[in-house]
Formats: sequence, C-alpha cells, structure tokens
Amino acid sequence: MALVHGAAVTVLAKYSVYHPTDQAFPISVALALLVGAAALWSAVDAWLDRPDRGRNWFIAALVTGPLAGVLYVIGRAVFVDQTGTSELRGALTGGAAFSALLVLVPAGLGLFVGARIGHAAPGRRAAQPPSEEARG
Repeated sequence: MALVHGAAVTVLAKYSVYHPTDQAFPISVALALLVGAAALWSAVDAWLDRPDRGRNWFIAALVTGPLAGVLYVIGRAVFVDQTGTSELRGALTGGAAFSALLVLVPAGLGLFVGARIGHAAPGRRAAQPPSEEARG
C-alpha cells in the first residue's frame, strides 16, 4: 500500500507541474483509487477468512504512512522538481497521518463488508441437496 500511495502522490505532483490550475478531478480520481484499493483488498482478505486480518491491516496503515511519505519525497526529487530533504518533515507528519487514515478507514470498511458477503449460513449449507457428483 505504501508503494501505491507514494506513486499516486508523486504522479499528482508531476501533474500539478503541467496543470497547476486543474487539479480537482485528478485528486478525486487518485483518492477514489487509493480508497478502493484498500477497501477491495481488505474485503478479499475478510472473504477468504485470513487469520489476524484486522491486526495486519492496522500494521499496514501504520507502516504505509511514513513509508509513503519517504517514497513521495524520493519520487518528487527524482521525477518532478529535485525536492530536498526539507519536504521530509511535512511528509512524515501530516502526510503520513493522512496516508495511514486513507488505508485504515477503508480497510476497516472492507473487512466489515468482506466478512459478510459470500458465506452461506451454516443451516442453509446443510439443507441443500447433494450434487449429482456426490450422489455417485
């Protein structure tokens, strides 16, 4: 998730260099993609009934925040405008907190939804007639 967040913010920074007044739509699309990725991935984890999925997503959010900030500063320095280490402080404070929440909140929603879809109720599975292959 940190790579996805760092890449998204770097691409937005590169886009803002060439289109400084037209940023509302690309920012909205990037936020929707980031939220969707976390929600979908966590929903699949819950649907597959992965062990310790809640703790794993909490740790992923904590790691994504600072790592995405560092990757953003590196990506901006390399691909956009030779940003120096002066941007690192902002990326590791406010930017890291926002990235962590941008993983944690949709992941919580995805875990909630994913655990409730695709599973048959215990009584319904036993009440279904056996398939043709099972009958022999």
